[in-house]
Amino acid sequence: MSAAPVRHRPSGLAFALASALAFGGAGVFARPLLDAGMDPLQVTWLRLAGAALLLSPIAVRHRRVLTRRPLLILAYGVFPMAGVQALYFAAIARIPVGIALLIEFLGPVLVLLWLRTVRRTRVSPAAAIGVILAVAGLGLLLEVWAGMRLDVIGVALALGAAAGQAAYFLLSDRTGDDADPLAVIAFGSITATVLLLPLARPWNLDRGLLAASMDLGPLPVPGWALALWLGLVCTAIAYFTGIAAVRRLSPQIAGGVAYLEVVTAIVLAWVLLGEALTPVQIAGAVVIVAGAFIAQTAVPGTPEPPAATPTEPDDRPAALT
Repeated sequence: MSAAPVRHRPSGLAFALASALAFGGAGVFARPLLDAGMDPLQVTWLRLAGAALLLSPIAVRHRRVLTRRPLLILAYGVFPMAGVQALYFAAIARIPVGIALLIEFLGPVLVLLWLRTVRRTRVSPAAAIGVILAVAGLGLLLEVWAGMRLDVIGVALALGAAAGQAAYFLLSDRTGDDADPLAVIAFGSITATVLLLPLARPWNLDRGLLAASMDLGPLPVPGWALALWLGLVCTAIAYFTGIAAVRRLSPQIAGGVAYLEVVTAIVLAWVLLGEALTPVQIAGAVVIVAGAFIAQTAVPGTPEPPAATPTEPDDRPAALT
């Protein structure tokens, strides 16, 4: 049994912001590879395989985690890592990207429902309001009404991705002293890499793309450097800081703050790729930030250590032992 996580707002917010920056940059750094003709699932596989390779020494060092927490390792690789990626890409093949992303980011809402109905845990009103605001802001940011088209299977796939995202928050809160977060990410990425192998078919990858120079905004960057950044920063560091944030903020509150990932992605695309924001999108970003701010207020402040109280001298005779 792992010890209950200690909640700590300042460090939790710092980790959450770092995770949002790392996750949010994935689309921007993957864009040159996609524009060069690489299949989206192959880019995803490269991202996970890169993380697995970089974290393999940690996996070897913490190999006992496989026997201590095998179900946690398997679940982390299946749901948050492989499941979200595969289901999301399957969804966008049938429904517009904005709709799929909005449905996927219902994950924090599912977290709230799970905690309230299954675990019978009290959900803070601030956390619930923050998540609701973030979902509304996400709808504005993505301007989902511009591509409304209902496909039952596509919606179901996107909801599967949302369930995988909810599992990410819930499972991250279950890591403890007996399961080092980096070890969980290492084995999770290895599991996801193996699971996505038949879908991504990396043996068909044009390896010349990794050696070619690509444009990241005004900067020429080799393809292998983009793949390395995706594996190290957008996967290994993103998941590690994400787990740290969840354990310090709680799953429902971290879910609200995690919507900053979408804001980060849009802003980075604006700065690096020149993708301008519309006034409605700017309003949506503001609403998301407001929702994240409200959600994080539900974390109790760091308690002050109790002041030492002077003890009165005891004049009673000591008891005989």
